[in-house]
Amino acid sequence: MVVWTDFERTTIKDIFSKIDYAVVGQAAFSRCLIVYPWTQRYFGGFGNLYNAAAITSNARVAAHGKVIMEALEKAVKDMDNIKATYAELSALHSEKLQVDPDNFMLLGHCLTIVVASQLRKAFTAEVHAAFQKFLAVVVSSLRKQYY
Repeated sequence: MVVWTDFERTTIKDIFSKIDYAVVGQAAFSRCLIVYPWTQRYFGGFGNLYNAAAITSNARVAAHGKVIMEALEKAVKDMDNIKATYAELSALHSEKLQVDPDNFMLLGHCLTIVVASQLRKAFTAEVHAAFQKFLAVVVSSLRKQYY
């Protein structure tokens, strides 16, 4: 069980209230596909993912980025029950999609970079720590079905 401080709860909710899900989701997901090209193998139906320009302009990448952010919003709304919130999503990614669970962490790294660039000076070390803790819980919850 995760114990959240008041600062962490407030910070996570504040971050998600300040960012545009469509912009941040597309940027983070695009970055993941570009920096870690082996992650592209799960998105063969997305069309042209041959280079950075194709990825960043791909409408399906943009749409999936927003879906990712909306899924994260569910965790923000129920921070005390993230594992249960993500039980079905974990099973889907494990059993049906067979996604390498390490990819969740890679996407989290990309998301951190994008959020930091959006929040700039407001993304202090303390905010970063709270965000990393949140992402670690999310990743752990998504990996749950793999064990």
